[in-house]
Amino acid sequence: MDQGALSALRPPLRASVEAALEGRRLSADQALALAEARGAEHPALWAAAAVLRDRGRPPVVTYSRKVFIPLTNLCRDVCSYCTFAHTDDDPRAHTMSPDEVLAVAEAGRQLGCKEALFTLGDRPEARFPSHKAALRRFGHETTQSYLTAMCAMVLEKTGLLPHPNAGILGRRELSELREVSASQGMMLESVSERLCGPGGPHEHAPDKRPATRLAMIRRAGELRIPFTSGILIGIGETERERVEALLALRDLHDAHGHIQEVIVQNFRAKPNTPMAAAGEPGLVELMTTCAIARLVMGPAMSIQAPPNLSADYGPLLLSGINDWGGVSPLTPDFVNPEAPWPDIEGLRALCADAGYELRERLTIYPEYLTDDDFLDPGVRPRVRALADEQGLARDVSPEPLVEVAA
Repeated sequence: MDQGALSALRPPLRASVEAALEGRRLSADQALALAEARGAEHPALWAAAAVLRDRGRPPVVTYSRKVFIPLTNLCRDVCSYCTFAHTDDDPRAHTMSPDEVLAVAEAGRQLGCKEALFTLGDRPEARFPSHKAALRRFGHETTQSYLTAMCAMVLEKTGLLPHPNAGILGRRELSELREVSASQGMMLESVSERLCGPGGPHEHAPDKRPATRLAMIRRAGELRIPFTSGILIGIGETERERVEALLALRDLHDAHGHIQEVIVQNFRAKPNTPMAAAGEPGLVELMTTCAIARLVMGPAMSIQAPPNLSADYGPLLLSGINDWGGVSPLTPDFVNPEAPWPDIEGLRALCADAGYELRERLTIYPEYLTDDDFLDPGVRPRVRALADEQGLARDVSPEPLVEVAA
């Protein structure tokens, strides 16, 4: 790396960056020093993160071609920034029927999608008797049981690979989903307990307690589930708390090796929410957080920033990311409906201009796809049939369940 760029860093930050570039695992103090970046130190961190990425990964930027399946937008939690969840007396509240789920998945299959992202609220049956009644009409007692059945149906009838993002689950529930999915996920968001206090965005969201979420991610690791997690920036946390969240994810990954990607997601203010007037993180802030994620997590980790949440997402490639996340040719981002997906060919051209090839990946990353410990035997053949020799996505559409050699 250019020594001129390093000279812009104050000694504590420079020591941290040099340690990362030398391939050393940053100590907690070294990582936390990065949170103090100011002024001209920001682009120096971006440059270092980009160098580290290029040392550890091929010149490829990935994305997943997906359909977004909002199984239910009912939730027992209330977050101050969310417009996805509704109460059961709201006309926008909806739990999808099996026919609706299958119709979306099949339409996605015909467009070449390979991932079925299931998103839903946390245990809405605990709050809404009407939802419990709806589940019983579908033959289930719990949302998790219904989700598991829908993942199995989509996998068998369309060949799309389910990726459930179902909130807090117990060991048995995670294990059941493991049998019908290629990967799972849940954002850590933050480790700040302050955000759960009076007036905080998670005051009325018990499932957002940091200890609860960390325990859930740990359970996924113990069960050898390829797992996607990440942080949400701009909801009231400090720069230091962002790094603390990244360190918590690193510790879990060091213990279990299951975190396949870390997302850095920027808060977007939504109308008609308690945080409607809150300021949003700017591009510099987002890029620096992406860079810190790379320096903390190391060269091999996949670092993702969603392109639809930034008006100008091209510069994010300068900050050490290597993945754009899911992009759908069919369904909107139901969590951020005001933010349309970018055009895939536009993404391809942007990556090419920066010296990277845009490649489609599966919901499970190549490092996990070939490891039998991370895939249930019933899912392995269907996942591997969609992968090429690099473990990325083949240029094919999934097929309904057929006998495929493992």
